[in-house]
Amino acid sequence: MESSHKSTSRPVRVLFLCTHNAARSQMAEALLRWLAGERVEVYSAGTEPSRVHPLAVRAMAELGIDISRAESKSLQRFLGQSFDWVITVCDQAAEACPVFPGAGRRLHWSLPDPSAASGDETERLRQFRTVRDRLLEHLRHWLAVEFPPG
Repeated sequence: MESSHKSTSRPVRVLFLCTHNAARSQMAEALLRWLAGERVEVYSAGTEPSRVHPLAVRAMAELGIDISRAESKSLQRFLGQSFDWVITVCDQAAEACPVFPGAGRRLHWSLPDPSAASGDETERLRQFRTVRDRLLEHLRHWLAVEFPPG
């Protein structure tokens, strides 16, 4: 399979979209930055931004990734900008934003909202870890296609 990334010195611009920009898109942004480094310029936003969930911060800290200073950002901030990829990580964002002007390519990864998990804190943190690990799987696969070795 041929990569869609053209050999340029410019990093690939990626925007992750979710509803609240509180967990899934925040974790995806930090994970991609961690995995790909300078090969990407990565952002995240929400259709209805709120605040970064403390359990998302904890789940990421387990990997040594600090998102404690991350802020929840509105999709409006990025309108008018161009991105090589826009990746929605929740069904509501995919429905609310079926077309993102300036998106070169679009992906959708349907992931459950760990912020909606019930149970005690241990059970809720387990849900955040599950979503974090699924994001890692998606991102590793995407990177293998977008930036093939050799």
